[in-house]
Amino acid sequence: MNIFRFLGDLAHLIAIVILLLKIWKTRSCAGISGRSQILFAIVFTARYLDLFTNYISLYNTCMKVVYIVCSYTTVFLIYGKFKASYDGNHDTFRIEFLIAPCALLAFLVNHDFTPLEILWTFSIYLESVAILPQLFLVSKTGEAESITSHYLFALGSYRLLYLLNWMWRFFSQGFYDLIALLSGVLQTVLYCDFFYLYVSKVLKGKKLSLPA
Repeated sequence: MNIFRFLGDLAHLIAIVILLLKIWKTRSCAGISGRSQILFAIVFTARYLDLFTNYISLYNTCMKVVYIVCSYTTVFLIYGKFKASYDGNHDTFRIEFLIAPCALLAFLVNHDFTPLEILWTFSIYLESVAILPQLFLVSKTGEAESITSHYLFALGSYRLLYLLNWMWRFFSQGFYDLIALLSGVLQTVLYCDFFYLYVSKVLKGKKLSLPA
């Protein structure tokens, strides 16, 4: 494991902790897209169905469990425990328009036409666009709380670091995964505007807003 992947995993864990603490401490999921969290739950479920059949390392197994448990915990908090604070009127992105194309593409473009490989590929494609409902919610409401902005920045940093991980592996090992690389590029591009606004506004104490 290289430093970029480790830091990427760390940034991802920080993003998850920020989100869960935000919801639990404020007893509210206002400003959080439940639809994005459903997509992330689908992503980690599809990706880690090999949890009990493909052991790589203790670290790898623990990370899989953490991602799955945390994603479903977040969904439960949004649609269950703190449902009254959920902004369903603004969180209206049609996620089926993301799920269906990603599923079709996974069947057509994959490394190996086997169930687990297709599901892994589907998870990679879907993760690259899973943040869109959250960005759509921020654009509809006009602004995001600072803590939500920190969550999005950490999540975007995770994808950027993973992209650097793939570049490092290519130059140091001659290995690359074109599906993961291109999906990572797409996901990082989706965060570019947010990164600029985060640095120029949130770090200066201002509220973040995305253009409608």
